[in-house]
Amino acid sequence: MHEGELALEPGVAAQLIARRFPELRGVPLRPVSTTGTVNRIIRVGDALVARFPIVGASVDELVREAAALDEFAASSPFPAPRSYGTASASEEFDSAWAVQTWIEGDVADPERSATSEQLAHDLVALISALRCVDVRGRVFDGRGRGGSLGDHDEWVATCLMRSEHLVDTARAARLWAALRELPSADTAVMSHRDLTPFNLLIAEHEGATRLAGVLDGGDFGPADPALDLVAAWHLFDAPVRRIIRAGVCPDDAEWHRGAAWALQQALGLGWYYARSNPAMSALGISTVERVLADAELSALVD
Repeated sequence: MHEGELALEPGVAAQLIARRFPELRGVPLRPVSTTGTVNRIIRVGDALVARFPIVGASVDELVREAAALDEFAASSPFPAPRSYGTASASEEFDSAWAVQTWIEGDVADPERSATSEQLAHDLVALISALRCVDVRGRVFDGRGRGGSLGDHDEWVATCLMRSEHLVDTARAARLWAALRELPSADTAVMSHRDLTPFNLLIAEHEGATRLAGVLDGGDFGPADPALDLVAAWHLFDAPVRRIIRAGVCPDDAEWHRGAAWALQQALGLGWYYARSNPAMSALGISTVERVLADAELSALVD
């Protein structure tokens, strides 16, 4: 999926895990096939999972991520992984890596979950709970999405150029031009920062689709309150998106910024992962189409 990916043989992974965590020596290991784009995932017994970065990470990065992961798990009303430990790079694997607790559930599907009202209510509960966490004087750290929309103009332009065969790029360009002029958030709130379907685990309960867990909380931190609203656009059709809007109660500018963050993210997924990760690419295309089809947003450019 990326240039410079690190190779990792199963036997090497077993050696690394046993050396760093002797108590796990001999525990069954099972590679897990996922749509993830950052880590190779290996199940360690029934309770743990090892995450080996695909393009490398420093131990300082993973220690920071572990602290954020534990803060997120303590703040989320739904199950989330906690850090078990980190390991430094070695001759066998030129990156730091980590072990976390395992959370059961099926990955949410942007098509099958599109009309799930109970899942929307669960996401309202999640987003609302995260917003109540004290930022403790912290501000947006400048990494990725969550600051100023205009900072992403160059990336969006690149994505539009690469996506002409996938989506209506002329319309997407007009909409981005309108949305990027929205006022930025006055204050930041604590945010998961990547509430895509592949980070949301679901389970069926009494005939309804419920949120069973939330993955990848390692970027938990202050950001634009609109950022976690991307989940509404990635997952739901228009009627169910209204449940998110009514439950979270954003003003119009915040709601529209949520659509802008979803558009920015989705435009990068479609073309970039077209061959290497078809499921991620399909998510990007479907989200762009949802944003472009929204009547309220269309009024901004028609």
